[in-house]
Amino acid sequence: MNQPAHATKMGRLAAAAVFATALEWFDFLIYATAAALVFGPLFFPAASPVAGTLASFATFAVGFVARPLGGIIAGHVGDRFGRKPPLVAAMLLMGVATCAIGLLPGYATIGIWAPILLVVARLVQGLGVGAQWGGAALLLTEHAPVSRRGFYGSLVQTGAIFGAVAGNLFFVLLTTVLTEEQFNAWGWRLPFLSGVVLVLIGCYVQLKIEDTPVFRELQQQTAESRRQAGLRKAPLVEAVRSHWRQILQAAGAFFVVNATFYFLISGMLSYATTEVGMSRTTILWCVMISGLTQVVSMPLFGALTDRMGTRKKLYLIGTVLMAAFAFPMFWLVDTGSVPLVFVALIVAFTIHATMYGPQATLYAEMFPADVRYSGASLGYQFASVFAGGLAPFITTALLAATGSSWSIALYIIATAVITFVAVASIRERFQRDLYETSAAESAQVAR
Repeated sequence: MNQPAHATKMGRLAAAAVFATALEWFDFLIYATAAALVFGPLFFPAASPVAGTLASFATFAVGFVARPLGGIIAGHVGDRFGRKPPLVAAMLLMGVATCAIGLLPGYATIGIWAPILLVVARLVQGLGVGAQWGGAALLLTEHAPVSRRGFYGSLVQTGAIFGAVAGNLFFVLLTTVLTEEQFNAWGWRLPFLSGVVLVLIGCYVQLKIEDTPVFRELQQQTAESRRQAGLRKAPLVEAVRSHWRQILQAAGAFFVVNATFYFLISGMLSYATTEVGMSRTTILWCVMISGLTQVVSMPLFGALTDRMGTRKKLYLIGTVLMAAFAFPMFWLVDTGSVPLVFVALIVAFTIHATMYGPQATLYAEMFPADVRYSGASLGYQFASVFAGGLAPFITTALLAATGSSWSIALYIIATAVITFVAVASIRERFQRDLYETSAAESAQVAR
């Protein structure tokens, strides 16, 4: 294939993967914003303001509990039958669950069934997002030119940012044009109801990918590698049995990345409004605009790893910087000055991008072809339960217990320590042959 044609196909594939990821994360992350702003009094009215916020963040965390199961199922299907089936199924699950949340009556209407059904819908959302990431990440990294693998892998990560920014933008517009009473009564439902339309568009795009030569080539090559390796019927079992260290390393590497991301996009909304006294609309704009800078910074850092000849070194640098910036970030935010809050968030999101940008490629290079979907998904999704899913809940509880941001800063530092240890232990496999199977890898070790 000539280079211009390959570049065109990679561009189309990248656009499809980023668009699909953005749609998935739009639906998943609008829940985080709604949990911070309205879910407490709507679904848990009998609780105190702090308890209501904790309860709403607890239901937010429930979605993360289901993510490993989604990753397990998708990993098994993706390693055996190609990348499309779990991707399309993930979009459908997310669409149904998100629309259901938008239609769900509050506690005042159906009583205890309101929070119960909210939890069920959130669990289904977790299954959907848990199934999606691995497929989208591998779709790009396994097709990318070796010399630009870090760059293309980082594009998948920008989908989460597009989704988060789109969700925040939707809420900003609603809080701007609606009164507080209108927003709390019905306005918050609109992003959830619109999500199903976006997911249907995403499903259309995913179905079209099957007809492209690039996607068909991936399926054929993956199938051939399985035949050559004599792959077992359960790639998940092989991944856990032979690559459990890499799965644990991948999970640890995600801790500070996931925890700080969800604090920045969700926990910060609650902190800035309740503790600092900023208006809801102002902090939403601050988070949205500063987060959008990652659309540029993540590809830059992904491409930088291609030039550096290592993914690991930049990841470690980012981990140290995030720990070092934990206290200064809150010192800036606590001033309540909008310019200083912007500085704090832009710096935090930029440091975050040094890790999140090259992460997809780092994970892809950690596992052989026949268990890559299972291994990468397990590490990514299990970490999301303990890091991202619990981050807003933990930070709210810490703030309530200590009355000061120093406890949250220490929490960020603790997650950074976990990530540093995990990444430092990873064996660098820069630009490895992504078609190498478990059998080939074992043969090399034996020699």
